Amino acid sequence: MCGIWAIFGAKQDVKQLCVNCMKVAHRGPDAWRVESIPAFQDSCLGFQRLVVIDATYGMQPLSLKAYPHLRLIYNGEIYNYLKLQREFDYKYETRVDGEAILHCYAKFEAEKMASMLDGVFAFVIVDTKERKVHLGRDIFGVRPMFTFFDNGTLGVCSEAKGLLDVPRTDGVQVKPFKPGRIQSFDVDVEGMLTWSDSYQFLFIGDSDFNSVASLAPDNVHSNIRLLLKDAVKKRMIADRRIGCLLSGGLDSSLVCALLVQCMKEQGIPYRLQTFSIGLDGSPDVEAARVMAAHLDTEHHEIKFTPEEGIQALREVIYHLESYDITTIRASVGMYLVSKYVKEKTDTTVIFSGEGSDELCQGYIYFHKAPSPQEADSESRRLLQELYLYDNMRADRMTSAHGLELRVPFLDKYFSSYFLSLPPDQRQPKNGVEKHLLRSAFSGTGLLPEEILWRPKEACSDGVASREKSWYCLLQEDAEHKISDDSLAAASTHFKTGAVPTSKEGYFFRLLFDEMFPQHSHFTPYYWMPRWMNATDPSART
Repeated sequence: MCGIWAIFGAKQDVKQLCVNCMKVAHRGPDAWRVESIPAFQDSCLGFQRLVVIDATYGMQPLSLKAYPHLRLIYNGEIYNYLKLQREFDYKYETRVDGEAILHCYAKFEAEKMASMLDGVFAFVIVDTKERKVHLGRDIFGVRPMFTFFDNGTLGVCSEAKGLLDVPRTDGVQVKPFKPGRIQSFDVDVEGMLTWSDSYQFLFIGDSDFNSVASLAPDNVHSNIRLLLKDAVKKRMIADRRIGCLLSGGLDSSLVCALLVQCMKEQGIPYRLQTFSIGLDGSPDVEAARVMAAHLDTEHHEIKFTPEEGIQALREVIYHLESYDITTIRASVGMYLVSKYVKEKTDTTVIFSGEGSDELCQGYIYFHKAPSPQEADSESRRLLQELYLYDNMRADRMTSAHGLELRVPFLDKYFSSYFLSLPPDQRQPKNGVEKHLLRSAFSGTGLLPEEILWRPKEACSDGVASREKSWYCLLQEDAEHKISDDSLAAASTHFKTGAVPTSKEGYFFRLLFDEMFPQHSHFTPYYWMPRWMNATDPSART
């Protein structure tokens, strides 16, 4: 990960404001830079760098000799940057994948440029010739970006915490920038901004998957295998060591197996490092051990105690910037395993199975869907809101320790193909969720059968024992910290945002409010299963 930060049209001393860029220094531990924009008064760009490609020439803000009037800061990876170079004969000046953003912008302008990119990104383009500023974010919001706009002043940062201490007019909120959008501003001679345009450059499911692979019209299973492997392969661009989170569930196991396959085909000389985490008796740890042995990876098992998990809650919520219950539960294990990867290994780029449950209908409550069409609608809703929940968790917990996350299931071509299939094909079948995805790899030998057909475990459940879930341990801890009277008065105490209905949720909200007072809007609602009378978001309910 990297961290981006920007201020335009500042009404205070910009030299004092730019110190806020350091609040996302964890995202880029290798180098940082803060740079003024001579053509724009009271404006500044900041960048925290994690070196993944081109250590020598890849620093940002990025400016090219061919386009001296353009500057770019971005967090992300553009997987088709070499393809774009070949297609349009771009003269690259660095090996950085993001350079393609500037070339495409110079040739096609903002909207078309963004739709051409195959990757994950959050960017700020400064065009001093046209006196424009453009913001953009990938369709799933894999890479984060927060903004505020206040009477001509624009603030931008990878995480909200980098903007919260920048003075704003009362009522002006720091909000997440919506995925799949371009927003453009005009800059006047005094450096103040005026909103000029905003549009959706691409919708989830609308990418032309036929343009990237020769698909067999009547062989859905083959197409799924082909596109998912391609999604893994394109994400291997890196000058740093690659690893994989491995829970032993279907999604991470598929990604890991395809990654090992691609590494062998490309002649990568090192064994893949894989990482699992859990409490004593964790079914995830047991299943991951089976999968790692099957793939002959360099496997690392990380154990933590309930006390260590509970002690991590404050740091988890600080990085997460959310008080959503299931998101926090799932974040603890991911935070601790990322900490281990950073401190104990040389792996920097981490693959994971994020996004599969939303795309492939992996949550258990999909068994309760009234119809294939309603299941399809719910799947698309979850994908549209990933940036508020699981994508946020995955990004923040890895970036907290200076790692870069890669998520093949959220490839725009693979996801578009999968969503193009008839809704009834994508539903759970024979009591098994993600039946279509499992069937596509059945008989290939890629995964052991017990892993391929292993039932769903949520991140917050599989890390614990079968006898007592992680969420039960958290609830027991909160029982001692929050009184019955406090919980009964929750709606009075918490006047804005989602109101907790459990002591666990109350405790999480207290921790959040201590660090982010007046920002309850960061969590629009508590994530909960549908089509059932659930009172808890656990996958085991």
